[in-house]
Amino acid sequence: MNMMHPDGVRPLTQKRQSALMSHLPAYLFISPWILGFLLFTLGPLLFSLTMSFYDWPVVGARTFIGLKNYRTMLFDDPQFWDSLWITVKFAAIYVPFNIVMSFLIALLLHHATVWSGFFRTAFYLPSVISGVALVTIWSWIYSRQYGLLNFMLSLVGIDGPNWLGDPGLAIIAILIASLWGFGGTMLILLTGLKAIPKELYEAATVSGIPGWAQMLFITLPMLGPMLLFTFITSIIAAFQQLTIALLLTKGGPLGSTYFFAMYIYDNAFKYFDMGYAAAGSWVMFIIVLALSLLVMRWSAAWVYYEGEVREKGGDHA
Repeated sequence: MNMMHPDGVRPLTQKRQSALMSHLPAYLFISPWILGFLLFTLGPLLFSLTMSFYDWPVVGARTFIGLKNYRTMLFDDPQFWDSLWITVKFAAIYVPFNIVMSFLIALLLHHATVWSGFFRTAFYLPSVISGVALVTIWSWIYSRQYGLLNFMLSLVGIDGPNWLGDPGLAIIAILIASLWGFGGTMLILLTGLKAIPKELYEAATVSGIPGWAQMLFITLPMLGPMLLFTFITSIIAAFQQLTIALLLTKGGPLGSTYFFAMYIYDNAFKYFDMGYAAAGSWVMFIIVLALSLLVMRWSAAWVYYEGEVREKGGDHA
């Protein structure tokens, strides 16, 4: 018969106590991550959601206004739509180019036998350079007076344009500078390529299947999960584009590189309207979440996982 605590709470049995103690080291090891997540991710996330329902100046009284920030942004602020449209256009170009470039370089490095380690490091290095250092390099490359790019064009008799001062070229300059840091995506796809069993290619070669068919029916399907991951992370990176545009062009010329993230940044740190900026951040979160869910839904048609069997008609078994 189990003894009851005077307050009516059954004490832990010896078995439950020993089980708890056996799991204690695991909880202690993961506790830094849990505390970091609660303090620096989930906490600020919920706090920003609260801020979005307030008129929240940096100095002064904070007033609850409900959904007014969202209504103003969606229906009365044309700059919101302009910045969002620029970001969507940028993402539509950046995402496929980033994935295709990363895949092609990963494919070359996968088959390379000489200096492969050196080139892996060389291609990955730009992705770990700080944003300020990256902008410093590209501002020198794009400079109209002393830039490396215009100097190289002058060698073949071409008068280089004003890359950062022309509204039609500025966003292309931002795109090229952003694609320079594709090393992280390349490394992920290279890891996926190396994980594909060589026996599949050997069997296909013995069967007389040409190289393009092996690429289409072996390489790409086996890389499906990696491609899905890089697709979603590229979308997130495109919508969070800020540092390069802010330091290279400051949103100009004529607002041609005024991205949505810069719109949020200005509302927070230029106009000091934290509530409005928090509402913009949540609008971005909802847009990115919707696009990610759409990609995940679409991925069911082309992403396969190890051990997965699909019946005719696309159902999982």
